[in-house]
Amino acid sequence: MSLFQYRAADHSGKVIEGSMEAEGEHGVVARLHEMGFIPLRIAAPGEAPRTTLKIPFVLSLRQKVTQQQLLHFTQELGALLGAGLALDRSLSVLANLVEGEEFKKIMRHLLEGVRAGKSLAACMAEHSEAFPKLYVNMIRAGESGGILEGALRHLAEYLERSLQLKEDIKSALTYPMLLAAVAGLSLIILFIYVIPKFSIIFKDVNQALPWMTKLLIDFSYGLSRYGWIVLLLLIVGTIGGAFYIRNPEGKLQWDRWRLNLWLLGDLLRKLEAARFARTLAALLKGGVPLLEALGTVQGVVGNREVARAIAQVQNRVREGKGMAGPLAESRVFPDLALHMIAVGEETGRLEAMLANVAEHCDQEVKRATNRLTSLLGPALILGMGLVIGVVVISMLMAIFSINDLPF
Repeated sequence: MSLFQYRAADHSGKVIEGSMEAEGEHGVVARLHEMGFIPLRIAAPGEAPRTTLKIPFVLSLRQKVTQQQLLHFTQELGALLGAGLALDRSLSVLANLVEGEEFKKIMRHLLEGVRAGKSLAACMAEHSEAFPKLYVNMIRAGESGGILEGALRHLAEYLERSLQLKEDIKSALTYPMLLAAVAGLSLIILFIYVIPKFSIIFKDVNQALPWMTKLLIDFSYGLSRYGWIVLLLLIVGTIGGAFYIRNPEGKLQWDRWRLNLWLLGDLLRKLEAARFARTLAALLKGGVPLLEALGTVQGVVGNREVARAIAQVQNRVREGKGMAGPLAESRVFPDLALHMIAVGEETGRLEAMLANVAEHCDQEVKRATNRLTSLLGPALILGMGLVIGVVVISMLMAIFSINDLPF
């Protein structure tokens, strides 16, 4: 039995917080339901509070409202509506629960708008810094069809899959990135501070040094003396490149180049295919028409070349044609994903097949990322070991040469 912290609401909207012993989170949820409460958040000791649906991700936002705040809002609103509370009452409860002054202001505005007769989607659309276009469109479709709770549930499923993939990639890359940073810093210290100390020892010796030692000392000297120029050029180049890819043509060229990269290009194609399929499936499941859904997906995918291909697909669909053909012509998605989409169109099960495409591509991305990172760590260690080995051998060759010892 573990002690869990919980936050719940009764059917009048009153919020309570407390702790309860149970064998697991499901036990806490069941007990709260038996007591007539609506579970909002549950957390084991030492864990951050999370929703009862265990959704670990939200859309990647760059706004004042954080991802975690949007997550809690989505899940708690769905829970309150599912328990039978009216929309305005649910928003009133959440207005007192959300964290952050910015989000509280937005919640109050949503509540005022709904009470004034506006739709929830219309109110959310006025706060694009907090609610992305995808989010607003699914809420609008849910309201139009009288299935707002279902729309929130579909959003939750979408967000769960998205975050899980994001977290898997992030955790897989953490160790190699840390190792690369440590290796780079170690090599900089070696060439800028350590090798120059040895060069001082060899400087007063009137004897030719081995070519490897001389090359190493010259490289270290050049790095120490002109390294700032190299660093400045890198900074200027990075800033210039950043400005270039900010314009539409530059962004398009950059994204097209990334899709054609060796090894990484295939990974990016699968990642974008998963994002496209998951988003489109969620929108269709939420009742959004296909043409409108394709327009929304263009703003969700992270690659401009893929977005351009989706725009072409939207035009072809508007003409009464299918999606698989134009997508195949664009060559931005893996062949298997295109085949599955074509089968979905032929059988009338496009929504289900898109979900399968997203699941398949997610698994492929995870496997490819794990393979890549499992090779990257040893490769970095081996590379650093080789560099250090060359430095040590070069120094020993010089020392043996000075002392006329055979090597």
